[in-house]
Amino acid sequence: MSRPRSASFLLPAAAIILAAAGIYGPAVSGGWVWDDTSEITQNPILRDPHGFAKIWAGVGTPDYFPLKTGLQWLLWRVWGDSSVGFHLLSLGLHLLCAFLFWRLLRQLGLSLAWLGGLLLVVHPLVVESVAWVAELKNVLSLVFLLGAMLAFVDYDRSGIGRHGAYARSLLWFLLALLSKSSVVMLPGVLLLYAYWRRGRIGRRDVLAVVPFAGLSLLLGLVTVYFQTQRALAVWTIPLGGFASRLAVAGTSLAFYAGKSLWPFGLHPMYRQWAVDPPTVVEFLPWLGLALLLAWSWSRRGGVGRAVLFGGGFFVLNLLPVLGFIPMSYMHFSWVADHFAYLPLLGLIGLAVAGADVIWRWAGELQARRWLAGGFAAGVTLILAGVSRSDAAHFQSDQALWAYTLTQNPSAWMAHVDLGRDFDQAGRYPESIVQYDLALQLRPDLSEAYYNRGTAWLQLRQWPQAEADLEKTLQLQPASPDAETNLGNVFARSGRVTEAVPHYEAALRLQPEARDARINLAQAHYELGNGFAQSRQFPQAVAEYQQAVAVRPDFFGARANLGNALFVMRRLPEAIVQYERALELKPDDEAVRQNLALARRALRATAP
Repeated sequence: MSRPRSASFLLPAAAIILAAAGIYGPAVSGGWVWDDTSEITQNPILRDPHGFAKIWAGVGTPDYFPLKTGLQWLLWRVWGDSSVGFHLLSLGLHLLCAFLFWRLLRQLGLSLAWLGGLLLVVHPLVVESVAWVAELKNVLSLVFLLGAMLAFVDYDRSGIGRHGAYARSLLWFLLALLSKSSVVMLPGVLLLYAYWRRGRIGRRDVLAVVPFAGLSLLLGLVTVYFQTQRALAVWTIPLGGFASRLAVAGTSLAFYAGKSLWPFGLHPMYRQWAVDPPTVVEFLPWLGLALLLAWSWSRRGGVGRAVLFGGGFFVLNLLPVLGFIPMSYMHFSWVADHFAYLPLLGLIGLAVAGADVIWRWAGELQARRWLAGGFAAGVTLILAGVSRSDAAHFQSDQALWAYTLTQNPSAWMAHVDLGRDFDQAGRYPESIVQYDLALQLRPDLSEAYYNRGTAWLQLRQWPQAEADLEKTLQLQPASPDAETNLGNVFARSGRVTEAVPHYEAALRLQPEARDARINLAQAHYELGNGFAQSRQFPQAVAEYQQAVAVRPDFFGARANLGNALFVMRRLPEAIVQYERALELKPDDEAVRQNLALARRALRATAP
């Protein structure tokens, strides 16, 4: 490789790497934020030795992104609950995306293709996807999607005989879908590419994308199923009818376009504006899009074709997240920065194409080149500075939500998450204040009632805890956690009989609910003790039997069941319970002595 060619690669590559390190240093050294805890530190499937197989089988996950979750399962075995390794993985994958995008733009004939990789690294709209560990699925899916696009371009330009490139493209696309299904619009992008290259879409182009479309349909339906049956099972998304959804989509499209071009004031939770019923203004973005499409079509012989390709890439890849299909995130907000991570590439590609035109216009005139280069450098530095500031907000939950509330005081989820942080620190009075603020913003928020109820429970404020947990069950009747904690309120306040039906309800809703099972057995055990103390041994036996039926390994219940049966002279049954108790705790001398007494008494009664 010649020296100039080497320099033309090494200098931009070094700039991309240094920019990424400078921007994301604060986030890499930070901790977990938002739902990173439920995704990583409190996710039981990552700790399950058989979790990898369960992930691929779709067991115990809110979405079916098995490649992403499987990678987290493997990474947890290396890093455990340390966030550093997860942050480094996200940053490394993002850098890989930048270099793959550079290569793709180069394949498409752009001489300043490296600028696309640099803009992808410094653009503030991508910060949320890179700095937030839970969005690993974004950067991972884009790596494979870019691989699929590179292989398809290779196939398209090498002729129909290059089946290997086509097979690679399909494989990379499948891996992208298994990382995050928001990449489903690739078939449409490939048709746009065919039109951009040849000025038409032929029969061969359509046939080539059919297998991609089949994969998109299959994995897209799987995602819709998981969203509706799991992620959205306890939430109602107030999208309204088709007109309201069209309004949400139009205003969201305008939002993403605006933030792509003017990426300032970004934050994790934007105000959820009203859309039902929609207003006329909310449909205006569609009119603007139609006018842009008409203008581009009228100039499709030149610059219009590039706009159709880049702009079409942007719009197509936003369609899955515009609100036509409800998603769990829309419980909080209609829009989010991380939804724009993939679509943004279309506008960056257009910007690089424009930079190519300007650079050619500058020609050999140094003044023009210095002017163009200085402008590009200035924009890049400004974007990098904003991105570094935004990345710093992801150092901790407190930093993230404190900043969010300065930008959006109506962000009720920020109060809920801050409350959880205070709960984890045992600062329950402070968490209750946060839940109060959340409920002022959203009086129907079941999770705020639940969290506040559990905080009251920890403070032993039984009436307040009972009221909040009952309100939770009014708003969310199928909540095993609320049933369990309401049972805990009754059990710990001495109303054990009232606790039992709530533990039973929790187990009906979630048979594997361990806490409910343990607490239900304990409740029956305590009731049995009460009957035994008042010498009501038949009732005591019934309660102990229910305790061991719920929890067969409950040593205390088996021992006391044996005692009650012994008093009632049901000696063979008492002996069985003592023997089973000793299987659980072989060195318990009291049970061993009682077993000996029961056997001696049984022999004495023998004829």
